[in-house]
Amino acid sequence: MAKVIYSMGVSADGYIEDAEGDFGWSAPSEDVHRLANAQAREARAFLYGRRLYEVMEGAWPDAARRQDELSDVEAEFARAYVETPRIVFSDSLESVPSGTTLVRRADAHAEVARLKAQPGGHLDLGGATLAASLVDHIDEFRMWVTPTVVGGGKRFFPSAWLDLELAEARTMSHGIVYVRYVRRAA
Repeated sequence: MAKVIYSMGVSADGYIEDAEGDFGWSAPSEDVHRLANAQAREARAFLYGRRLYEVMEGAWPDAARRQDELSDVEAEFARAYVETPRIVFSDSLESVPSGTTLVRRADAHAEVARLKAQPGGHLDLGGATLAASLVDHIDEFRMWVTPTVVGGGKRFFPSAWLDLELAEARTMSHGIVYVRYVRRAA
C-alpha cells in the first residue's frame, strides 16, 4: 500500500505562502533541493491542487527542455518532474496535457483511496487546500521550515485534529529545518 506524503516549504510561523500569496521566501537551498529531488524520484505520482499544479507546470516541463541552462540540482528535479505522472484535482480546468490526469474534486477521495491501494512508491501531495480536503488520507507530513516569519497567509496544516509523531528532523543550510511527522499509531 502506498503512502500519501504532504510536503511543502513552510515559514517559521506555519505558512506556505504569505498574505499576498507569495512564497518566494521558501526557495530551496541546494541541500534542501537535493533532498526534495530524492523524494521526487521515489514518488509514484504527484498529487496537486489546481493552483500549485499551474505553478509547477508553468516552470518544470519547459525547464526540462532547457536542462543545459539549469544547475545540476534543478535539472535533476526537472527530469524527475516530467517523468512522474501528475494528477491534478480541479473543477475549473477543462483539460490537461499528456502525463497529467484530471480528477474532479467530487472524485478525489475515491481516486486517492484507489491510488493508495496500489503497491509501490509514495504519492507526493502538494497544496494546502488539497491537503485539507484529503487530510484523512495523509500518512506523513514533511516540512522544510524556513527561518522567516510572514505573519499570515495560507497555513500548512489544515484545521483538523492530528496526532503526529516526530519521525525525523535535521538542520539544513541557511537555518532551514527539515521535519517529518507520521501519524501516531492508533
